[in-house]
Amino acid sequence: MARESESGLPIEPVYGPLDLAGWDPAEKLGEPGSYPFTRGVYPTMYTGRPWTMRQYAGFGTATESNARYRQLIAHGTTGLSVAFDLPTQMGHDSDAPLAHGEVGKVGVAIDSIDDMRVLFDGIPLGEVSTSMTINAPAALLLLLYQLVAEEQGVSADRLTGTIQNDVLKEYIARGTYIFPPGPSLRLIADIFRYCRAEIPKWNTISISGYHMAEAGASPAQEIAFTLADGIEYVRTAVAAGMDVDDFAPRLSFFFVARTTVLEEVAKFRAARRIWARVMREEFGAKDPKSMMLRFHTQTAGVQLTAQQPEVNLVRVAVQGLAAVLGGTQSLHTNSFDEAIALPTDKSARLALRTQQVLAYETDVTATVDPFAGSYVVERMTDDVEAAALDLMRKVEDLGGAVGAIEQGFQKAEIERSAYRIAQETDSGERVVVGVNRFQLDEEEPYEPLRVDPAIEARQAERLAKLRAERDQPAVDAALAALKKAAMGEDNVLYPMKDALRARATVGEVCGALREVWGAYVPTDAF
Repeated sequence: MARESESGLPIEPVYGPLDLAGWDPAEKLGEPGSYPFTRGVYPTMYTGRPWTMRQYAGFGTATESNARYRQLIAHGTTGLSVAFDLPTQMGHDSDAPLAHGEVGKVGVAIDSIDDMRVLFDGIPLGEVSTSMTINAPAALLLLLYQLVAEEQGVSADRLTGTIQNDVLKEYIARGTYIFPPGPSLRLIADIFRYCRAEIPKWNTISISGYHMAEAGASPAQEIAFTLADGIEYVRTAVAAGMDVDDFAPRLSFFFVARTTVLEEVAKFRAARRIWARVMREEFGAKDPKSMMLRFHTQTAGVQLTAQQPEVNLVRVAVQGLAAVLGGTQSLHTNSFDEAIALPTDKSARLALRTQQVLAYETDVTATVDPFAGSYVVERMTDDVEAAALDLMRKVEDLGGAVGAIEQGFQKAEIERSAYRIAQETDSGERVVVGVNRFQLDEEEPYEPLRVDPAIEARQAERLAKLRAERDQPAVDAALAALKKAAMGEDNVLYPMKDALRARATVGEVCGALREVWGAYVPTDAF
């Protein structure tokens, strides 16, 4: 009897040559580092060096997060990944009424350039690659990073890293949006232009399926809706007058890695193949780098359990292996205690050690795409690709990613998938170790890391001091120039940088743009 994959596709007990009848290796595979990039975006992949080991961290104040970053670097992390608290993600200062109770909780609170200086104190920004999980206010955090680098004497052309900057998935699955889709896409196009001119090595967007997966999307939905968002961003940039080969090489993606190893490997391979064809056939890209789907992976936080949390060490190892076998360019492995609270120093170190074991103690880095030609993986790659393309056609029929978002299509599809998963878990059809099978009569006590609730008051004090010390007329003039640019067609990042340099806060800059562009109100029309 066949099982079903996470995408609801059949998994046969045995696969053989007939499952690949008529299958053309030249068309489907190519060589590693060559179109259609099914086997990986680089010819040597990990045989030369392993993926970037990037640990996602940030909590409380900039001072506390800075200490965690220094520890991670000392333990061998090769790239930082910054988590911001909800007020920062939503463009509110820590002393705003809407920020109450959330300051420093799910990430670090950044209100101004003062906080950014502390966050990266003693960290050489010309030598470290930094990823920032920030979307609606991504331009602000990138400019603050650039300003701090300039103060360190590091020129912008030396900076490397990524801003997530993927606001479309916020409307679909996550909710940390600020502005309506139209102005949000305009802001993203301005970021593309700015980085091409000012920060050429920076990855300007990380088009994310991770958060859709966390909301319940299946693997096929994850890549379909993510690639559909990517197509919308490319169309926006081309419509703004940019040549596809001028910006597409800096696009990157962000996916989840689940415990279902075979389908996850197939998903990553299918996503690369779809994107390569879209970029070549729809957008006429000529630079091979424009056709490469380069991606970061994070292990599946939604699959971690608060029950018997040590079992999550096994889950994370398996998920990390799936990401590596699928050809990821960088990887974050979750800490085993993240289902309970923020990771402790020890659990964060164990998460990093998991990657290091995969890289240095196994043989998965010895050869490129070890599953190539596997009957099951090649058939599953084709099946996931077909399911994703079908969903992408439905998105196109609704007017593309924005049109489908406005009609609630992606959100409704993901909710159906999430409901199916919940039903299967509740019935016991889907086994979750420690939750619906193999439980303990009594859980062992665990002491989680807790964020000091006094952080909010301290951040408010810092903001009051900043506002008292700064040149307020200069701030007012800079914000006025920003609003003027937002009302017209000038790139808003240049006056935005001036405002942030003058010590305008994140909330004040986002507030100025809200006055011009308005705020998004969601619909559930589909």
